[in-house]
Amino acid sequence: MDLTLPQRLYLLCFDPGRNKLDTASVLVRGSLLRAAAVAELRTRGLLGDRDGKAVRETSAAQPSDPFLAGVLDHVSPHKPCRWFTLLERDWYKAEKIVREQLEAKRLVAGNRVRRLGILPGREVGLADPGQVTTLRENTRNTVLLGGDPAAAPVDAAVLAVFATDGDVRSVFTTQERREHKQAIKALGARVEDALPGLRKALGYAIAARRMSASSG
Repeated sequence: MDLTLPQRLYLLCFDPGRNKLDTASVLVRGSLLRAAAVAELRTRGLLGDRDGKAVRETSAAQPSDPFLAGVLDHVSPHKPCRWFTLLERDWYKAEKIVREQLEAKRLVAGNRVRRLGILPGREVGLADPGQVTTLRENTRNTVLLGGDPAAAPVDAAVLAVFATDGDVRSVFTTQERREHKQAIKALGARVEDALPGLRKALGYAIAARRMSASSG
């Protein structure tokens, strides 16, 4: 599948067996998708880090993907911004944008429903759960097979680490995260080395979402 990092991460939030979105990570999904977009922009050389802040590489070509382009446009060509600020910008819009992209690709299907027979709602499922199986297993194997974290591709490490940071239980169970704590820690170091500052900013964003929910 020729998909962006945010699109792949969104698909990983589905439990293929139940064909439903993970509920444990629902509060932080928008932040995870913003962080995945930033990760892709950085690996493409469109964003750089200067003194712990995001800087836009003006010589690089604009991405064709609208979501990536929108995230990139939140960084001024003339002024660096904090990574946390970039993740926080319009985080609540991220899930809808990415979901609609996947619906256009016919990988996700949305159906209107009436909850309790009265309240209008919308259920989202995978158009073909089998298509996500390989993506899910590859992400899990990055952690579970005990490979060299330093040799893991950055995008694979990002998906695995963000899934654990966001408590995406459709990818790793709580027990698996506990049993493979050292492998996850090493992959986290791989991400931090390749994309300095991003994971720390994501941690702040996740904390902000959960704190807001607990105080609301």
